[in-house]
Amino acid sequence: MWHEKPSRNSLPPGGLSFSPAQLLASSFFSCGVSTVLQTWMGSRLPLVQAPSLEFLIPALVLTSQKPPLAIQTPGNTSLSLDLCRLPGCHDLKIWHTSFQEVSGAVTVSGLLQCALGFLGVPGRMFLYCGPLVLAPSLVVAGLFAHREVAQFCSAHWGLALLLILLMVICSQHLGSCQVLLCPWRPTSTSSTHIHIPAFRLLSVLLPVTCVWIISALMNLSVIPLQLSVPSVTPWFWLPHPGEWNWPLLTPRALAAGISMALAASTSSLCCYALCGQLLHLPPPPPHVCSRGLSMEGLGTVLAGLLGSPMGTASSFPNVGTVSLFQAGSRRVSHLVGLFCMGIGLSPKLAQLLTSIPLTVVGGVLGVTQAVVLSAGFSSFHLADIDSGRNVFIVGFSIFMALLLPRWLRENPVSIDTGWNFPDVLLRSLLAEPIFLAGLLGFFLENTVSGTLLERGLDQGHPTSFTAQQARFPLKSRKKAAQEYGLPQPIQNLCSCIPQPLRCLCPVLKDLGDEEGGPAEPGETEDLLPGFRELRPLSSREGLRSQ
Repeated sequence: MWHEKPSRNSLPPGGLSFSPAQLLASSFFSCGVSTVLQTWMGSRLPLVQAPSLEFLIPALVLTSQKPPLAIQTPGNTSLSLDLCRLPGCHDLKIWHTSFQEVSGAVTVSGLLQCALGFLGVPGRMFLYCGPLVLAPSLVVAGLFAHREVAQFCSAHWGLALLLILLMVICSQHLGSCQVLLCPWRPTSTSSTHIHIPAFRLLSVLLPVTCVWIISALMNLSVIPLQLSVPSVTPWFWLPHPGEWNWPLLTPRALAAGISMALAASTSSLCCYALCGQLLHLPPPPPHVCSRGLSMEGLGTVLAGLLGSPMGTASSFPNVGTVSLFQAGSRRVSHLVGLFCMGIGLSPKLAQLLTSIPLTVVGGVLGVTQAVVLSAGFSSFHLADIDSGRNVFIVGFSIFMALLLPRWLRENPVSIDTGWNFPDVLLRSLLAEPIFLAGLLGFFLENTVSGTLLERGLDQGHPTSFTAQQARFPLKSRKKAAQEYGLPQPIQNLCSCIPQPLRCLCPVLKDLGDEEGGPAEPGETEDLLPGFRELRPLSSREGLRSQ
């Protein structure tokens, strides 16, 4: 067993007022709560919520700046920071204050996401997010993490390649192999036999388990230095706000929180569109986008109040696994959320998960990020990619989204206005590749003139959302209205909520009254059951027919 080498910017190995295992457990708990809310009354898509780089980048920008000598706190007192000037000395006050500031930024981010979602802003903006907005964002989402994936895999390239090979074989080569379910059952008890694509459904779990066992036998497990220090870690612990310190709200934390909210919202909207595409559903309606971000905001607020340095957002790797399985189960995602909540109640179990080798993490991300990248490329055919206008928008959005963060990483002090708020805000936003790709694509797509065919729009459909919905047959749209709709008990309460919040409820034409009305509370377990339904006519074929 070997450990990571401490760096000068790492946490002090001892003396903190809380156990890092408890911090990890609180993150699991908030992710579990957010996942349950998302699958129950949020976007209703099988998306597992997890911390993402959209929160990590502003947090690193916030902590990289030199903290002020005194930070104002509520009341007439101020929190003085005595900077340590001795060689190798770690000032715990600075670390605690940094954690409080990051938690304050996470809380601000959650509150802003809730406000935007309740006002229906994400849904209204998503109406104008066409293929030339989503495709560059997905391409950048698949590309920008390649350095981190390479670093994870470099722990042991042999095992990383073995994991990738096993995932490819199980999901692609053996994906069509059907395995008889319960082969020991007597044939006389049932006249039908159930076959499932076992290798495809286990294309992640089986390779990860095998490589994890091999890593343990080769003694290659990595435990972070801060978690390897002997400490009192309880088996059972109930996370609650304010146990260590309440979040600290400063101008720097406010700026970081705004950038977190904008970047996480952009990433989550891309996840919603990609997950619907992989499940052969029409794009999520505006009320689904607004509800989804509202529930994510509530989960992020909980994470910030629990002291977590990162919020919760929809996970691109999770969407990539949906593509590998070629199925998505809302009920399974709900159970995963409950499982994460259970782990969050036991810091000891959360600490055991840190023994997962970095090689396993890098191998899984290498496959899932490739799926996201390919999904981004496949979205280009929805518009006329041969058009000079579209070629410029796609190339400019992708290149600048990758260039600006690299430039900022090479020149960290290039932005210095003399005021912490704009410095942190600009540095955080310019370091978010997905946000930059979405922002540039959205601006250019809706400001540069182009024909309806160039923009991927049909006659009579003023927005990209309505145009993409029209390409699906009526049966698929009715099914999507049921899958995206709220459970019946909550749907009955929509008439009682205030008018400004009606944007979170499905409109009457989306309820699917022509075929039996909305789904019952125990709606279909799988969003793509049995893989028996035919896919709708592709947009490429639709354009060719025109």
